[in-house]
Amino acid sequence: MTEQMTAAVLYGKEHLQIETVDVPKVGAGDVLVRVRAALTCGTDVKVFRRGYHARMIQPPALFGHELAGDIVAVGRGVSGFQPGQRVVAANSAPCGVCYYCRHEQENLCEDLLFNNGAYAEYIRIPQRIVEKNMYEIPSHVTYQDAALVEPLACVMHGLEQTRLQPGDTIAIIGLGPIGMMFVRLAKTVYKAKVIAIGRRQTQLDRARRMGADELVLNDDGADVVGPVHALTGGRGADVVIEAVGIPEVWQLAVQLLRRGGVVNFFGGCPTGTEVGVDTNLLHYSQLTLLASFHHTPVLVRKALDSVTRGYVTAKDFVNRAEPLANLLEVLQHLMSHNGHLKTAIIP
Repeated sequence: MTEQMTAAVLYGKEHLQIETVDVPKVGAGDVLVRVRAALTCGTDVKVFRRGYHARMIQPPALFGHELAGDIVAVGRGVSGFQPGQRVVAANSAPCGVCYYCRHEQENLCEDLLFNNGAYAEYIRIPQRIVEKNMYEIPSHVTYQDAALVEPLACVMHGLEQTRLQPGDTIAIIGLGPIGMMFVRLAKTVYKAKVIAIGRRQTQLDRARRMGADELVLNDDGADVVGPVHALTGGRGADVVIEAVGIPEVWQLAVQLLRRGGVVNFFGGCPTGTEVGVDTNLLHYSQLTLLASFHHTPVLVRKALDSVTRGYVTAKDFVNRAEPLANLLEVLQHLMSHNGHLKTAIIP
């Protein structure tokens, strides 16, 4: 096998280069994967724009984290995997022994191991991820379908936290790729009634195709609270998902809840942002306000099951494929087109 490969290296704020680097060395317990598809996502765009991620990546570093491919080499002691298998690997794995892992909050693990480098010909999957968060891809599932598992697991974590039940009404604000995943999973997996709220009619039309029951346009000056309450018998939604990451939308999300309802502020606002809450409304309506971060191995497996069953497919979220050489142009395009579909990067 070749000793060098092409890879994307992040050096800082909007500074990314496609370079020739050494193929990663495989140690005991590790696996080397030939990347067949790596997807872009909102987190990648944020990291590219800011030049780093406090927990996931510090430059200079290989870039990208949503991938699927073929095993080409295994390290000493690896069991259950062998060269030639098609696999999908999550971008992290918890330690399993810290306080948070022992309290079933593995996403908050004190030693959460992250792995980057999906935008490359090859990627090393470290032993802990091999053992806890890498899975064989079923034969009928494409590489692009499988690569959706990581963001889907994050979305499932958000839904699980709200305790959404069949028949509940969920309002989803923000209809980018993540918002659309919320629409699809809330409808197909959790059997909820879905109200999709977006700023453009094209987004709403896509949400309808994803399974949304009701559509509400949230353009400048539009009344969103009134229509949502009218669609819920005057009560408000049982659950609200904020998938935008704007303070004003966080505040709007609270207003859409029924008494006793739950909101998940899934869209992260910039560091240092503060949001005011009507304490009277919070207290006397007994609202639950929460946020969710990342995923757990259980949810990664559940996400793969949803892909395997055909509830979610790449054709719903990936609009085109581009060679690795075009990654910089793809990220720049995504920065200027909020809510754009994912792109598959093919090394």
